[in-house]
Amino acid sequence: MTNKLLIFIPTYNERENVRPMCEAILAHGLDADLMFLDDNSPDGTGQVLDELAAQYPRVRVVHRAEKSGIGSAHQHGIALAYREGYERLLTLDCDFTHDPALIPEFVRRSYDSAVVVGSRFQEGGGLKDWSMMRKALTHTGHMLTSTLLGMTQDATAAYRAYDLTVIPRELFDLVRSRGYSFFFESLFILHVNGFSIAEIPLTLAARVYDTSKMSMAEVRRGLTTLLSLFYELKTNPSRFRLGRATATDPGLVDPQNWNEYWNKKSARSTAVYDAIATFYRNTIIKPRLMSALQREFAPGASLLHAGCGSGQLDTDLHQHAHITAIDISTSAVELYRRHNPTADVRHASIFDLPFSDQTFDGAYNLGVVEHFERDELQRAFRELHRVLKPGGKLVVFWPHARATSVMVLNSAHWLLNDVLHKGVRLHPPEVSLVHSKSEAADLLSTGGFELSSYEFGPKDMYVQAMVVATRR
Repeated sequence: MTNKLLIFIPTYNERENVRPMCEAILAHGLDADLMFLDDNSPDGTGQVLDELAAQYPRVRVVHRAEKSGIGSAHQHGIALAYREGYERLLTLDCDFTHDPALIPEFVRRSYDSAVVVGSRFQEGGGLKDWSMMRKALTHTGHMLTSTLLGMTQDATAAYRAYDLTVIPRELFDLVRSRGYSFFFESLFILHVNGFSIAEIPLTLAARVYDTSKMSMAEVRRGLTTLLSLFYELKTNPSRFRLGRATATDPGLVDPQNWNEYWNKKSARSTAVYDAIATFYRNTIIKPRLMSALQREFAPGASLLHAGCGSGQLDTDLHQHAHITAIDISTSAVELYRRHNPTADVRHASIFDLPFSDQTFDGAYNLGVVEHFERDELQRAFRELHRVLKPGGKLVVFWPHARATSVMVLNSAHWLLNDVLHKGVRLHPPEVSLVHSKSEAADLLSTGGFELSSYEFGPKDMYVQAMVVATRR
């Protein structure tokens, strides 16, 4: 029967450390297996480990042919732990900067949190007898991961305990780093996906025998990875999220083929457009949407996002209201779930909403209505009228016919298609751009809504009119 706990230690040139570390861990008498992974250390570490494995039945050794990176070593240990059915995995360094006396506390705390991290920044932790340069690097790294990735935890620490019964194996497949960056990238992905992270104060004493393996080249790679993660967080946040299977309605037909839009290939032209559009949505539209919904709806209101798309802008809204999201595109629904893993999202049509009359306090959408013909808009507004409570409000971000984005898109399509003959469509046709406040009021009126407010101006760089209407 597989033991529940695996203690994993990667090694390189630690011949003097491995025996005392092994014996210190075994002295705890834990129901655990201890696995060392050695990257062909030239000082003979592997030979000592083989002797320990022969001496102690619960000690195992994995030998790799060459030094392949600390991150890849941890990925190897993680994969083995899942494959062999362990419930918990504890990782630490072999140089005694990670005190093995803390192992029982890490194990105990792992029953309450998905991951437990040794923190040098909590009260009671720190860097004892370390050089000023190493202290400066450590504190700078913590400041950058906190500022750029929004994590308050000690994200570069390797002393950790994982609850593998809670964390899906697929989560670690999202981690790309092979070196020291593995630690902050993996913790960031755990953080983004909502897994609980606990910390234990950790004081790192100076190393016993070896010297630091952290080179300046590794520091530069870490900074590059950190900046890359920050960029992806702003332009492609779904990259970090686990997906879930999508329940689809096979009877739904999507005449505009939105799946093709959400699944379009990353050609250079479309990749640039996607990056710019995502950055704009997150930096300009997202705070504007949050402000509007907080102003129009009380905390805890039940809201329908009708035509939710990828859901990048909804990630913070769930704290204010209960959001139900629908989209005709199965690909959009899948993306929405990746961005909002706990949300109620459904595959449905805005013309035939699967909800009872007067279900919601309000509804909203962004970049949806301009893709419908006038008669389709009337049908959509009538259906939204049906599912809203009396006095319920509809918030629509409606691109304007004279929007700066319209001019940019038209120019881009002219260059790509008329001049370069690429046959590229960056965005589905916008057939119902709004021209004026009175036009918006007339269209909404046909669906049973009365215009409450209309804003079009510099707040979003003259792109979308923000329209609020009340259900009559």
